[in-house]
Amino acid sequence: MSELVPNGAAGRRRDAFGASGSGDTSGFGGLVAPPPVLTSSERPFGDEQADTVYDALERAFPGLEEAIERVVFDRGELTLHVRREHLLAVARTLRDDPALRFELLSSLSGADYLDDPSGRRLHSVVHLASLTYRRRIRVEVSVSAEDPVMPSLTPVWPTADWHERETYDFFGIIYEGHHALTRIMMPDDWEGYPQRKDYPLGGIPVDYKGAQVPPPEKRRSYS
Repeated sequence: MSELVPNGAAGRRRDAFGASGSGDTSGFGGLVAPPPVLTSSERPFGDEQADTVYDALERAFPGLEEAIERVVFDRGELTLHVRREHLLAVARTLRDDPALRFELLSSLSGADYLDDPSGRRLHSVVHLASLTYRRRIRVEVSVSAEDPVMPSLTPVWPTADWHERETYDFFGIIYEGHHALTRIMMPDDWEGYPQRKDYPLGGIPVDYKGAQVPPPEKRRSYS
C-alpha cells in the first residue's frame, strides 16, 4: 500500500514501510520481518483431540518435558518438536501406547530454515496417523548443518525407508541406523544437497538422446 503525499501541484508517492528510490510503491522494499519466537502453545490447546493426545503422551512418557522442547498447536494441527536423543523413545510410545496408537508413518520430509534462530536449520518433519483413533499429528526434529545426524525411524515404522533416503539425498540429513542410506533421486556421485537454501541455482549440461540441453543460465533468453 502506498499513499499520495501533496507536494505543490504534483504529488509524490511514499511507500507504506518507508522504502524509497526503488520504484516499488508496494512498501515491501522496506519491510523487514521480525525473527520468529520459538515458544510452545499454551495449554489447553482448545482442541479436544490435540489435548487428548498430549495428555495421553504425558501419562505414558515420564520426563516428557525433557524430551520435547516445544509443542505447537496451529491451524488445527499438533506438532511435537522432539529432541533427537529422545526421538526413538517418543516414537515407540506414540506407536505402542494403547491410548495413542499412531501405527502409520504416512510421510517424512525435510525443510531448511536457513535463518533458524536455534542454529539448527535442517528439520526432519514426520506425519503420523492413528488408524485406531483417526487422528494425525506431526513430529519434528531439527539438527545443524554441521552435525546433521538423527536416529532413523525405520525400526519403528518401516515406511520411513524411502522417505529418509529422499530427505538424505536432498537435504543431507543423516539417519543413523538406516539399513541402506543411499541417494534415491540424484546420481550416486552427485555433490551437495539440492534442496538446501544455500545450494547454488546454476545448472549442468544434460545429454538427452544425443542432444545436449545447456544449463539454465546459458539458454536463450526470451525476455
